[in-house]
This record gives sequence, C-alpha cells and structure tokens, in this order.
Amino acid sequence: MYKILIGLFLSVLCLQAKCQIQFDEGSFTEVLVKAKQEKRMVFMDCYTSWCGPCKMMAEKILPLKEVGEYMNGRFVCIKVDMEKGEGPKLAQKYQVSAYPTFLVIKTDGTVMHRIVGGTLDGKEFIRKVDGAFDQNSAASMSAEYMAGNR
Repeated sequence: MYKILIGLFLSVLCLQAKCQIQFDEGSFTEVLVKAKQEKRMVFMDCYTSWCGPCKMMAEKILPLKEVGEYMNGRFVCIKVDMEKGEGPKLAQKYQVSAYPTFLVIKTDGTVMHRIVGGTLDGKEFIRKVDGAFDQNSAASMSAEYMAGNR
C-alpha cells in the first residue's frame, strides 16, 4: 500500500515539474554557454527573499502549465537572488533595482527585454515576455537607437 502511495505521489511531482518553468541550477556564465549551445536566449528571474510579488509569481504564475510550455521551449531559464551569491554583481550589471524583474538576455549577455513587476495572470505574463520579439517594442527601438539607426 505504501509503495503505491509513494509511486502515485512521485508521479504527481513529475507531472507538475514538466508543467512549470525549468530553472537551470548553474551559474550565470554556465547558463549563457548552455543557451549559446542550444541556440536559445536566457530568461532571468531576478528576485529577493523578502519580495512579496516575487513569492506570488513563484507560487502562482511561474508554475502554470502554459507558462512552463512557453518558456521551456524558448529559453534557458535561471533564478537569481539579487542579494546572494552572484546576484549583487548581476543586479549592478543589469541595473536591477525593483523586484521582481524578469530579463530576456541574448547569448552575448546583452539585455533584449525587461519586465518589471509581477502579473496576476499567466497569459498576461506570456504576452509581456513575448514583447521581447516585437520589433515595435520599446526594448527593440532602444537597441536600434543605440546601434545608430535613428
């Protein structure tokens, strides 16, 4: 009986893990290398342990099936506590001062898109992340401007 219950419990955990965003456990540099090898971009969840909206996103939005399916196919994802480990250095480099901040980063380490703040809906979150690929987005226009295309 216990073996059946344990097996059922582990099956549910495995199914849930496939539905949510799969965050890489490596360092930021390792994630950049992996993204380059897999020809994907990096998605960075910049959070702090005391941030209420960060906790809400981690508990309610990021585990959603549709969010996981969208993100896992397009990005190598990483979660970074901006107050621990390499977090302070990354917060300074990418000018992260509000939480949560979500960054879409090219494999050369440049920011392609920035989302500041949480969302209350998975579809809205996907729409905001998808804005990274809109040629008329503020981030795309800023990159064009910085490249000299005025």
